[in-house]
Amino acid sequence: MPRIKDVRTTIYEWIGPVAPMPPHFCTTASDLVADVTGSISGFRFLGWLIVEIELDDGTIGIGNAALSPHATKTTIDTYLKPLLIGADPLDSEYLWQSMYRRTLPFGRKGIAMTAISAVDLAIWDAKGKILNQPVFKLIGGRTKSKIPVYASRLYSQPLDTLYTEAKAYVDQGFKSVKLRFGWGPKDGLEGMRKNVDLVRVTREAVGENIDIMADAYMGWNLDYTKRMLPLLEQFNLRWLEEAVIPDDIHGYAELKRMGRIPIAGGEHEQTLFGFRELIEARAVDYIQFDTNRVGGLTQARKIAALAEAHQIPVIPHAGQTHNFHVVMASLNSPMAEFFPPVDVEVGNELFWYIFKGEPMPVNGYIDLDENTPGLGLTVDEAGLKKFHITE
Repeated sequence: MPRIKDVRTTIYEWIGPVAPMPPHFCTTASDLVADVTGSISGFRFLGWLIVEIELDDGTIGIGNAALSPHATKTTIDTYLKPLLIGADPLDSEYLWQSMYRRTLPFGRKGIAMTAISAVDLAIWDAKGKILNQPVFKLIGGRTKSKIPVYASRLYSQPLDTLYTEAKAYVDQGFKSVKLRFGWGPKDGLEGMRKNVDLVRVTREAVGENIDIMADAYMGWNLDYTKRMLPLLEQFNLRWLEEAVIPDDIHGYAELKRMGRIPIAGGEHEQTLFGFRELIEARAVDYIQFDTNRVGGLTQARKIAALAEAHQIPVIPHAGQTHNFHVVMASLNSPMAEFFPPVDVEVGNELFWYIFKGEPMPVNGYIDLDENTPGLGLTVDEAGLKKFHITE
């Protein structure tokens, strides 16, 4: 059986054009201390980390991390790589536990867990290639003929262009869309009315038979959300996402108990232990971990099983193939998020410029190829001309 020969980390930083983002583009956790509410520029990320695990038979597994690429690279190079050289990539559970326990004094979550996630994805990609199977076949197999995906691109904007964009997704076959709010507690009643207008126009554009999800992206607080929920209830939202900061588990639970709109969260939560706390607190109606943050596939499949036991659907944050493999292999994952390829603006779209192999939806559905081993991604060498590369 092949062994791990090398672990390489590379940062790709975008140096091409960046689309402008107007004020009130999307609420963020910084809004309560920022000068301009809804300015997501401070949350923009234009770098991406790629991890390549090379085996001694020439097989290469690819993983990635979208957040804090420089700190994540240092963590992998300094602390994780020495644990991996010479190891059997099929021993993924042992390797995950080794990385987790080695970084416990300074890790547990955050950058260290992002680093572990990226490495874990690369290990699973290598496992799939060794065994000549797609990753979803290794973590449960096909539970659905194809994956329903929702279009996740509607940011706060003039109401006429919002209407046009939302309607276009329905015309493309999507049965669900997600929008972001542009105003928060600092904007008072006027901002509340503007947020309601965003949802109202989206509902008018898509009709009554399309699901709408709405994302506050940590830009609200408990008091403000309790005031907004009665105003939004009339629009039959599928869920309200990240209305309070991730650490306010009791706030999540209080919103869920109100029963007005289902509550979603978990994009910024990590590990099985973190989600055990959310579930035990009865804090969310939908779990939204991101596989390249939560601890990789090794943790994602455990959290998915725990959530299934409590009948809480798992709908991972973000598009990207690693999340699609989780959804395909879990009966408890009814659909997936999809980021349409657009000009670079926030950073969410960078993976379209770095990788080849990301699936595109057809009439609102994505399928995964059973004949493509691993995660199915390769680095798009031709597309890297607009990146500064740090090895």
